[in-house]
Amino acid sequence: MFVDRVEIFVSSGKGGEGAVSFHREKFVINGGPDGGDGGKGGNVYFIVDRNTDTLSHFRGHKHFKAQNGKPGLGRNKYGKKGEDLVISVPPGTQVFDIESGELLLDLVGESSKILFLEGGKGGLGNVHFKSATNQRPTYAQKGMPGTEKKIRLELKLIADVGLVGFPNVGKSTLVSVVSNAKPEIANYEFTTLTPSLGIVNLGDYHSFVIADIPGIISGASEGRGLGLEFLRHIERTRFLLFVLDIANYRSIEEQFMILKEELEKFSTQLAKRPFGIMLSKSDAKSDAKGEKTAILTDFLAHLNIALKPHQEIPDCYVQKSKEDFEEHDYLKPIFVILASSVNGENIRPLKHLLYETLKEVKKECTNAEK
Repeated sequence: MFVDRVEIFVSSGKGGEGAVSFHREKFVINGGPDGGDGGKGGNVYFIVDRNTDTLSHFRGHKHFKAQNGKPGLGRNKYGKKGEDLVISVPPGTQVFDIESGELLLDLVGESSKILFLEGGKGGLGNVHFKSATNQRPTYAQKGMPGTEKKIRLELKLIADVGLVGFPNVGKSTLVSVVSNAKPEIANYEFTTLTPSLGIVNLGDYHSFVIADIPGIISGASEGRGLGLEFLRHIERTRFLLFVLDIANYRSIEEQFMILKEELEKFSTQLAKRPFGIMLSKSDAKSDAKGEKTAILTDFLAHLNIALKPHQEIPDCYVQKSKEDFEEHDYLKPIFVILASSVNGENIRPLKHLLYETLKEVKKECTNAEK
């Protein structure tokens, strides 16, 4: 079961108590205090585990606590340190403080253990309190308490390309054709109930990750449908691909305008993300009658988008050449392509077009960070 949001209670270990002890040995007079210190409480760490892609292992398990430190012992023996707690989460997990709503950790990439809560310090034994005026201290420190925190874990999938479209427009079919993912595919709306990731391989160690989320419908920003609940999974994507169905009862112009509006309501940053458009199910129209070309050109004219025909890919228009990428207007699509996942029309060129566009987007992001 896919789970992308859970609330849990975590606490670090309490420090062990210091010992009150006095040295007792035959022929040793007035041995003095020898109570050892208590052990430190266990810490709480987070670690990113790329072998997991859901938070489902937290279901039914709400309390996570590191081990307490052991009490000190006589003969100046320190108590044993409490065992640390290491919580494994999938990449893309965010940790929020429930009370304040503050983002505490954003666990994006693979890393070593990240300290989240430190265990309580162990108490000092009575050996530390002896003095010239108090040679027989009968008290020791209690261990410091651990830290407790109620947190919310939210998973945002990490992908290069995020698919955006209405239900049943061919997103899942596209993912199954271009990647290794096997989403459920059926001829009814809301087949996709959970997000899915797929790796698109282009050979020679070239690949990128594509994410499919449940379809978005009009009013999604007000809670209708399933898409809004999972839109955060494409917030991390570098590039969006709008999938518009040319055989749908809605016009492709209407589909595009509603989707852009819902993205804008959900996140202005997401709405400004670089994007391309795939006009899907081109196999439903006849090439001989020129229906495909008419649909493509009418769509561009309706949106007043001036794109140039791609030199090598038929039924594909691009905004600018790769060399002029820095001048791209991200409010307009970088490309519009007519394709079909059923008969494979323009699917291979689409994969390479996405890959080449991603390289330029990543290059622009790197330059912007410098």
